[in-house]
Amino acid sequence: MGGLRLPPELVAAAPAPRRDAVRLLVGRQAADEVTHHAFTELPRLLRAGDVLVVNTSRTLPAAVDGRLAGEDVVVHFSTRRDDGRWVVEVRRPDGHGSTVRRPGGPQGGAVATPEGGRLVLEEPLDPRGDRLWIARPYGIDPPALMARHGRPIRYSYTERDQPLAAYQTVFATASPDGTGSAEMPSAARPFTAAMVTELVSRGVQIAPIVLHTGVASAEAHEPPYAEPYEVPAATAWQVNAARAAGGRVVAVGTTAVRALESAADRHGRVRPARGWTELVVTPGRGVRAVDGLLTGLHEPEASHLLMLRAVSGDRLLEAVYAEALRGRYLWHEFGDVNLLLP
Repeated sequence: MGGLRLPPELVAAAPAPRRDAVRLLVGRQAADEVTHHAFTELPRLLRAGDVLVVNTSRTLPAAVDGRLAGEDVVVHFSTRRDDGRWVVEVRRPDGHGSTVRRPGGPQGGAVATPEGGRLVLEEPLDPRGDRLWIARPYGIDPPALMARHGRPIRYSYTERDQPLAAYQTVFATASPDGTGSAEMPSAARPFTAAMVTELVSRGVQIAPIVLHTGVASAEAHEPPYAEPYEVPAATAWQVNAARAAGGRVVAVGTTAVRALESAADRHGRVRPARGWTELVVTPGRGVRAVDGLLTGLHEPEASHLLMLRAVSGDRLLEAVYAEALRGRYLWHEFGDVNLLLP
């Protein structure tokens, strides 16, 4: 994607008036073509026997105000670990409703949270950096704290806070333990209940996975960190049966790709699986269980582009992004989407 520059006016600063009122750019490898559509045309672009794999993780109100060493901070709760500690990012309010990066830590520092609790920063997640920390909560249950005092994570390119409902997809399901995603699995945001009904009526199957995604905007030196995922037995069966019958497996979002590929063997057969994944899907590795991908538009430096290249190949992806710029498509979680097909 060398040379790609994203004009600031192409950043989607707020949701569309209707969820499905976004555009869809379709790249087809076999035909070597890129075509323009309304998102509402998606059911007619898929075939009976195709499987859409969707992430049912619910977006958390993961941004919570606090105080650390005498300054106001905002804690972004990212991922709960098996030992009860959380991966967090501590940021500084920017005075305009968003946040900016701050020096991490200090180690041993305690963030005072609403309701009198504390969040002690025990160690950096990556010894080479200080952005993400492993923190131990004292006197608080983070999911309950978020439910009462949190708000969705947002960055400065959005124009204002949105209600949590704006960050939930039609597939979102509450987790029994209150965990979820720090940031929305946004590729599924344009779907509506009516579209899901139309897809099913046309013979397109919907198969759920769960991957609780952490905070985005990783720095260049940071390796991807482990995220919890689950591929249910029924989904594994649907995917394997569809591929055996000549159907296509289309992942809705990079999180769905990461979960499915983490559960697939080298022949592409998916098994039921749950646990933690640190998988990075690259062009060199390729994809084994996924045939297509519905996703948002990613900035040139985003690591997600490696995965897109693995699905589509460089030539098609270059054509898709060039066409997205020419067509003035909108980027980020409230923006337009693209569908990469074999």
